[in-house]
Amino acid sequence: MKKINTIVAAMVIILMFAHCKQVYDPQIAAANTRLLVVEGFINSGAGSTTIRLSRTGDFKDTAIRPELGSQVNIEGGDGSKFALAGNANGEYSISQLTLINSVKYRLHIRTTNGKEYISAYTPVRYTPPIDSISWQRENDGVQIYVNTHDDQNSTKYYLWTYTETWEFHSPYLSYLDWQRDPVTHDVTDLMGRMNTDSIYKCWKTQNSTNLLLGSSEKLGIDKIFLPIRYIEPMSEELSVRYYIELRQYALSHEAYLFYQKLKKNTEELGSLFDPQPSELQGNIRCATDPNESVIGYVEVSKEEKANIFIANSEVAPWVPSPNCPKKIIYNDPDSMRSYVSDYIPLQGVTYRGLAIVTFSAAPSLCVDCTLRGTNLKPSFWP
Repeated sequence: MKKINTIVAAMVIILMFAHCKQVYDPQIAAANTRLLVVEGFINSGAGSTTIRLSRTGDFKDTAIRPELGSQVNIEGGDGSKFALAGNANGEYSISQLTLINSVKYRLHIRTTNGKEYISAYTPVRYTPPIDSISWQRENDGVQIYVNTHDDQNSTKYYLWTYTETWEFHSPYLSYLDWQRDPVTHDVTDLMGRMNTDSIYKCWKTQNSTNLLLGSSEKLGIDKIFLPIRYIEPMSEELSVRYYIELRQYALSHEAYLFYQKLKKNTEELGSLFDPQPSELQGNIRCATDPNESVIGYVEVSKEEKANIFIANSEVAPWVPSPNCPKKIIYNDPDSMRSYVSDYIPLQGVTYRGLAIVTFSAAPSLCVDCTLRGTNLKPSFWP
């Protein structure tokens, strides 16, 4: 799900051009800036609950700042309380909650400036399991789908987020490295690389960035089959092996309408005639200042997960073609100097005896995979 704070930051800057191409600069009161943004679900199932807090910037500054040092608690209508621990990213988490289905719960936030924010008490909402994640080739790429249903015909409104990880390899394998003077750090020669795989084989992980919503409201049965992720043809994601973990949440009708409006705002942003951030009324309010706007909608929903791997062999032929030209460089400090910052040596090309006379090199991004990912293999990777 696209971060709500990023969406709000984008929505508070509206650029319009008149016939003379002058920038339209609306005079908007600063009181509408620095809004508190609350993201996340209270997870009634197995696993952790994470709530993210941040502040939007003003209309000239779109930087998003995490809200640090807050006291964040989940409170039950029966008087129960669960404290969440914060980190340096504005994320407040608890590893596991023990909730009672018959009790309603809310989020209670106290920021460092003494202000308090509370969400509405909401019931524990049942989320049906994900039946499966499927995929098929479409338009030379790969389309991934979610399949789910509710036999009780009572869920109707859904939201999904996902985390994806893929293994990728550098276009070139490097057997050489720059040898540097221990004092000046200037490159003086070439040396053999001890571990070629350390910059050749990597993994990259990222979270979903779009609002993924679904509803069976207009259907006779509560059944969902929707696309959730399209992988472009010959993209890096499927160059070796790809993994996606999908998380599913049941929503109330009110929460669904909130996220639907948020999605509509982001897709239509760019005109004064589009819906504006002030219309995003969630279920969170400032208890100490009723006039202060807050962005977010927090509910209690059981998190359901499912995952799949897709191997390159299952979609072959699938061979990415990056733009990675090689250079042939003379093995002397003067020739190497202009390439050191942007290139990495690969292997010798010509020799005089055992000494390398010329060698090949390629741009760093084409050789060192750690510039785009990590060489630490995930624990769940086969």
